[in-house]
Amino acid sequence: MRRKPPRLSKSQVDQIRPAGRFVAGVLEELVSMAAPGVNLLELDEHAHQRIRERGATSCYIDYHPSFGASPFGKVLCTSVGDAALHGLPHDYTLQSGDLLSVDFAVEIDGWVSDAARSVVVGQSTAELEKLIAATEEALDQGIQAARPGSRLGDIQHAIGEVGRAYGYPINTEFGGHGVGRTMHEEPSIPNDGEPGTGLKLAPGMVFAIEPWFMLGTDQLVVDPDGWTLRSADGSPAAHTEHTIAITDGDALVLTARPN
Repeated sequence: MRRKPPRLSKSQVDQIRPAGRFVAGVLEELVSMAAPGVNLLELDEHAHQRIRERGATSCYIDYHPSFGASPFGKVLCTSVGDAALHGLPHDYTLQSGDLLSVDFAVEIDGWVSDAARSVVVGQSTAELEKLIAATEEALDQGIQAARPGSRLGDIQHAIGEVGRAYGYPINTEFGGHGVGRTMHEEPSIPNDGEPGTGLKLAPGMVFAIEPWFMLGTDQLVVDPDGWTLRSADGSPAAHTEHTIAITDGDALVLTARPN
């Protein structure tokens, strides 16, 4: 039986804010850096340096779940093109037209925040911009559904409805999750579900909501690196994520992007 997520006090939720601001700020820097000619390892090193400067702890570098081939070894997930999730940074130089998704999670003072951004490097296309927009709209709708008294299935359904409206297949193997003292806590939050079902939401619950869609398939294949998950048909993928806290009203976005 899965345990319910803890309900944090308002002061505990406030203690997560520094990690959320830090994650959002570093992601903003990385998105600004992403340009033709920039190597994925440069992005990872930049994030690593920022972690050292802040005295934070990476949630990725020693991460080794059952599905991982080995400890991850980097502090970012950098997924390019048809890579949907868990892209292992490697010696690859970004080219104009690449769709890059960056996922970043750290612990600061014992609390974790997790977020992701997708961006097209250099020259974009309407097709790629639409794919990114779908993940961002799904994230927004999922957050709007995250209200006290609602159910976890309401968040999942809101995300799935957006994906369907855009015509994208939806994979439910990987999705959002609880966040708190560690990066991946209960519950798991697939990107589709039945409204009115699942866990009842209450103030103090903290989740990472992370819609991701692939253009042409809902099937994944694993790279030889044992980590990078790619679309089975080679079509591009996009991924957006925020860490949020359930409140008495609208959800609090802990990883809100800097103004």
